[in-house]
Order: sequence, then C-alpha cells, then structure tokens
Amino acid sequence: MHIKSTVLKAAMLAAGFGFFSSSAFSAGTVTGTIDATMAKYKKDAVVYLKGVKGPIAPKKGVVDQKNLIFVPHVLAVPTGSTVDFKNSDKVNHNIFSADVCKKFNLGTYNPGMSKSVLFDKPCVVNLLCNVHSEMTGYVVVVDSAYYDVTDATGKFTIANVPAGTYEITAWSEKLKPAAKTMVTVTDGGTATVAIKMAK
Repeated sequence: MHIKSTVLKAAMLAAGFGFFSSSAFSAGTVTGTIDATMAKYKKDAVVYLKGVKGPIAPKKGVVDQKNLIFVPHVLAVPTGSTVDFKNSDKVNHNIFSADVCKKFNLGTYNPGMSKSVLFDKPCVVNLLCNVHSEMTGYVVVVDSAYYDVTDATGKFTIANVPAGTYEITAWSEKLKPAAKTMVTVTDGGTATVAIKMAK
C-alpha cells in the first residue's frame, strides 16, 4: 500500500512538473533596439506590438513632478489605465493637455498633492504645466498589453508574448518608424529586432 502511494505521488509530481514546465514556456520574449542615427533620440521611445489577441488589462501609472521635471519624461500605459499625477516639489504645479484625443486641466495644486486622470483610448498626450512653461512630458496610451519604453541606449524588452507573428512599432518624441516591421515570436524563444526610426 505504501509503495503504491509513493508511486502515485511521484506520478502526480511528475505530471505537475510537466504542466509547470509547459506553462513556463508558453510564451516568448521580444527584445531589440531603436535604430537611429542620433543616439540621443534612442531614449524614451515607446515600443509595442500590434494585433496580439487577448484582453488588455488597465494598469496604474504614476507621473511625478520633481525639480520642475516630469518623472518619467515618457510614461506608457495600456488603454483604460489611470495615471496619478503627483507634486513632489516645494512649489505649486499645474498639469494640462491640449491634445484633441485627451484634453484635461488639473488646475493648480499644492506640494504633496496628487490628482488622477483616466486614459480611456489610444492617444499620445503631451503634458504641460501652465505655471512652468519649460516643463513637458508625455503619456503614451497604447492599445496593447505588450510594450516597453527604451532605455538610454535604445534597448527594450517585451516579455510573456504569445507565439505568433506581429507588427512591432514605436512612438518617439522626435522620430517616426521608417518602415513597417514584423516579428515572429516562438514559445520559449527570444526574438531580436531593430526598429529603424527617422525624422
């Protein structure tokens, strides 16, 4: 009886491990760089996949105001997300957007305060402050669950992507995609791609 129980437990453990292993490799990763002639334009590009089936879960984003700068300069969120706008400076701030796809004005608010905005559709929102005209930033709302913002060297990584072939594109404050780029993702694999950007 003890032997049968041990064998049964071992079989169940093996089956569980097999299930875990297959689940762990049920998606792939897309990594790569922004290909641009000027290195300074490689940073803060929003790279995302188009046409991936499945739900897009909203997220909670945060943009802070520190030393008269929007931090981060570029925030990417999926459609339906809410962004908290904080004021960590010692002076009053205001955040507004005049973009047609998402107009809003949070008014002037004091240090330590935070106000929220819902971004309910794809949009590139230029953030401005009418108290400090030199301040500018962006919230990029993408209709995708698979995206990343490039680092200072233009690198990006998008994980847990379902296997398939998709268009991969990018938004940049200064550049535009030079051509349509496709990427094929395999289960457990890593696809590397360079996205050509130009003015």
